[in-house]
Amino acid sequence: MGYVYYGRYLEYFEEARTEMIRSLGLPYAKLEQNGVMLPVIHTQVDYKSPVFYDELMDVEVLLFDIPTVRLETYYYVKTERREAPHIQGKVELCFMKEDTRKPCRAPSDFVNGLKEVVNS
Repeated sequence: MGYVYYGRYLEYFEEARTEMIRSLGLPYAKLEQNGVMLPVIHTQVDYKSPVFYDELMDVEVLLFDIPTVRLETYYYVKTERREAPHIQGKVELCFMKEDTRKPCRAPSDFVNGLKEVVNS
């Protein structure tokens, strides 16, 4: 069809989220080394307008709240061709202890990294 396959957007969201976490100085691998997992518990994707194959796109990831146990991330996929987002999404994740598989609070270094970004 010449469009990006709809299922790929969750992969793009994950990549943007991973880079956002890395920018806080806490790569996802470090979370796992510290025994914390971050599984997805809910996704929502709204398809407003297709993105064409080989079209450059920008995936913006936003946070509106400092997480406690849940991390709610919001996404906007844009191209130069259109001012409004082509795709909007939301992904909810849960901080979880690897050994117990039970929810836990967000690691303090993660929360502090977010607070530093907000305060700068």
